Amino acid sequence: MNDTVSNVFIVPEDLDSERFDAVIASLSEGQSRSYLKSLIKDGSVLLNGNTAKPSAKVKEGDRITLVLPEKIIPDILPENIPLDILYEDEDILVVNKPKGMVVHPAPGHYSGTLVNAVMYHCGDTLSGINGVLRPGIVHRIDRDTTGSIIICKNDAAHSSIAAQLKEHTIVRRYYAILYDNIAEDEFTVDRPIGRDPKERKKMAVRTDGKRAVTHCKVLRRFGDFTYVECRLETGRTHQIRVHMAYIHHPLLGDEVYAGKRKSPFKTEGQCLHAGVLGFIHPRTGEYIETSAPLPQYFVDILSKLDNTIH
Repeated sequence: MNDTVSNVFIVPEDLDSERFDAVIASLSEGQSRSYLKSLIKDGSVLLNGNTAKPSAKVKEGDRITLVLPEKIIPDILPENIPLDILYEDEDILVVNKPKGMVVHPAPGHYSGTLVNAVMYHCGDTLSGINGVLRPGIVHRIDRDTTGSIIICKNDAAHSSIAAQLKEHTIVRRYYAILYDNIAEDEFTVDRPIGRDPKERKKMAVRTDGKRAVTHCKVLRRFGDFTYVECRLETGRTHQIRVHMAYIHHPLLGDEVYAGKRKSPFKTEGQCLHAGVLGFIHPRTGEYIETSAPLPQYFVDILSKLDNTIH
């Protein structure tokens, strides 16, 4: 296995006197602190050209060199996993993703993903723009979020849908159950989102983040909970979850952003469903809109909440 120098970082003023492992976790995108700590112990992360303990204090201007081992990507194999198909033609496939399914392969999830399923369903007819780990994937939804996702069968379709996503012209309406009562009938959260500086697997509202806009409409109030429709103007990672937590109405069941709140229902992750997806067809120019029905667990919770106010 060959090593490759991934990056060289200079410690900024705001990280002066912080721990070595905390600093490299803050500066390096996409790597967990525990993994980086193991690399420090192995001598793969150097402080001013020398090895150092994870607990060592760094100074502003210190030079950190990160060497990442070359990753071996396993073969991604087609798997005969049933798909709930909402729309399909020679260019596009729209599926209703179930709760608990990861969209594309990643460490710890190289099988049982949506990619494994669509590779079996579509054979060799998937766009290759995003490489072997993400064939056909132009956007994603979280593992515990259910609902509509587009799969592109060729590069032309992929380029078209990607452009529509970039231009914010794709219609994406989500349904969510939030904690507490929301007084406004309609509201918009327009706050930038970026990587959480303390917990790298989380996102957060931060001034130096990318613009993120979520438009919301209250559908039903239950006193302690509110059922809403959220329309995405932008599509940042965890956008709805982060925005709702920011306004102190996190999603019911959200194990990452709801803090110490515990769901009184069997939720298995956040109550969030990608219901409506609308886009311009890349070949015909026709507007296509699909609707994914609410999953049964979501319907059951709404029914129980309905009973509490009658």
